[in-house]
Amino acid sequence: MKKIEKNVLDKIMEKPTIKTLGELKSSSYQPKNIQEELAQNLRARIRKGIPSFDGLIGYENTVIPGVERALLSGHSINLLGLRGQAKTRLARKMIDLLDEWIPIVEGSEINDDPLQPISRFSKELIIEKGEETPVDWLHRTDRFFEKLATPDVTVADLIGDVDPIKAATLKLSYADERVIHFGMIPRAHRSIFVLNELPDLQARIQVALFSILQEKEIQIRGFKLRMPLEIQFVFTANPEDYTNRGSIVTPLKDRIGSQILTHYPHNIEIAKRITAQEAVISEENKKTIHVPELAKELLEQIGFEARKSEFVDSKSGVSTRMSITAFENLISTAERRLLITQDEKTAVRLVDFLGVIPAINGKIELVYEGEQEGAEQISFHLISQAIKTLFPNYFPKIEKLQKQNADGPYDELLGWFFNDNELFLEDDLSEKEYKKALNKVPAVEELIKKHQKDLDPNDTYFLMEFLLWGLESNQKLTKVRTLEGFHFRDSLGSYISGL
Repeated sequence: MKKIEKNVLDKIMEKPTIKTLGELKSSSYQPKNIQEELAQNLRARIRKGIPSFDGLIGYENTVIPGVERALLSGHSINLLGLRGQAKTRLARKMIDLLDEWIPIVEGSEINDDPLQPISRFSKELIIEKGEETPVDWLHRTDRFFEKLATPDVTVADLIGDVDPIKAATLKLSYADERVIHFGMIPRAHRSIFVLNELPDLQARIQVALFSILQEKEIQIRGFKLRMPLEIQFVFTANPEDYTNRGSIVTPLKDRIGSQILTHYPHNIEIAKRITAQEAVISEENKKTIHVPELAKELLEQIGFEARKSEFVDSKSGVSTRMSITAFENLISTAERRLLITQDEKTAVRLVDFLGVIPAINGKIELVYEGEQEGAEQISFHLISQAIKTLFPNYFPKIEKLQKQNADGPYDELLGWFFNDNELFLEDDLSEKEYKKALNKVPAVEELIKKHQKDLDPNDTYFLMEFLLWGLESNQKLTKVRTLEGFHFRDSLGSYISGL
């Protein structure tokens, strides 16, 4: 957690002033393990109607209830889901369920509870100093440990190892347990420990976690220490890892209390709320760049199209980060145009969606057919498919087979292009030139007035452009990309005129 966030939390409750073991015993403090602590604070939140995991949009009725049940049961948790499903964010939110301050023996490497010490250091210190044993206080933001499981992670990293320098300095033999240097897990005593991408951890390292999860023992170089570590373990895993890179060994899965499945947003409205919450947009851009609701829907629909596309590897998933970074790119594209044209304000255009392609390219894994087409072409295809999907929500559906002699809603518009007329929309047209170009196409404005009567006037030109792109996605027009912009024409009409 960022330092500024910690400072904000510190203002809620000042650090306790108790400094010694004697003072602590005289206070109302009662020892409790971290599972009891999490469950107790969670119960209090639920009773008061306070969200236990605020900011995790779309998980209110699916994932969060499962996590709450696991915490109330005192279980270790495995969050299983594809990339970009807020697994790590969910784990970090558990910090808010911890007590704000807990006492520790001052100088303890493993956050010993002064009333229930487990390390040799703390036990000997208490014997030596008694009631005057110094006590320090640990804030909840310092009780979160996170490790990415990579193939090079060792038992020494996680659990510990014999430290020759410590042995030499203290003049101790290797048979003395005081020569042990504790790893990340013992140091996470009374804390939350998150191990990300668990299947990437080598099987022999996973085996080392067995006794910690079940018997509360750690073994280091022949030392078998009975240390009742109090740790809330949270693991994250991608189901793709089970087959491609590694797997979670069966005995370890058996020792993890609850496995909870995460998921992508179920609909566009939820996806829009997530993007709005996560995207970083400057206040200046919010004032000068108008974003039509249709543009936001279209941006999210690209992600939905990617998740079901035959060119995209569905097992790898399409992260929600794609929509977030794509939205930031979309705003930046409009901002760049605003700087070039020196207009005071602008609205997002469909031509600006060319700027989101770099955000799409880096977030999707293509199957063989997709690789053959090329990432750039697949990104164009996904945008076109998103437009085609949303088009019937705004305009009459385009039938593949139209009845003979029947008048279609787009006949006048298509007839204009058929008569060898063309429309060229450059990427960086000024507001005046952009509107002038679209206004010269007949019937577009009439179609919008007829089918979108309650339209925000600021969205008019985006919808005009959307209509043209929609006709192209339904193969009624031809759209050609040039270095400067997009060229709309009726290729069949041009061909017949040439004849």
